[in-house]
Amino acid sequence: MGESDQQSTRKLADLKAFLEKKIKQNEEELASLQSYLEVVDTLLAARSFRKVEIPANQIDQIRRATVNAPSAGASTVPVMTNDGVRIASMLVEQGRLTVTPEPNLQLDANSAPLRSFLVGKVLESMQAKDKEAAVSGTIQPEAILSYSMEQEEGMLKAIHVENYGDERRLLELKNAIRWTFRRMYEKITAKPT
Repeated sequence: MGESDQQSTRKLADLKAFLEKKIKQNEEELASLQSYLEVVDTLLAARSFRKVEIPANQIDQIRRATVNAPSAGASTVPVMTNDGVRIASMLVEQGRLTVTPEPNLQLDANSAPLRSFLVGKVLESMQAKDKEAAVSGTIQPEAILSYSMEQEEGMLKAIHVENYGDERRLLELKNAIRWTFRRMYEKITAKPT
């Protein structure tokens, strides 16, 4: 290899190291910004809490949910609109994520944001990556992400995600869920033109 090739290779290696360092810094900054956003969402939820009228037929569901309250170590994160309306809750406990829409909302379980984006592009993609990792031996087969949706008469009642993985992936999931639920909420509150 000539001296010119060696210099070129050295410059490429330096550029690679620089890019890797920048990517790591940006990932760390993004993680910080996303955690700040969660804090702001929580503060907004506390300040803009709106009393919800619960229909009589849903009181039993709420009572059942109270009996199955989260265990210690679990965390609940509200899903809020940009206007501060609480539209869902995310319960994270022991490798599981459960998303429950607010009882007063009728969210279509077949809406495009849910089926095409959250299920099709996010959950299916994560599951496929886990299956590949299990085949290569990187993770155990029982650690593959799985998910299910509860629905009643075409309305979404809950989404359950098992084995979501590490904190980075949990953050990715939370952001995708927020985006999905906000789009679904916009669809049901949009005024016909």
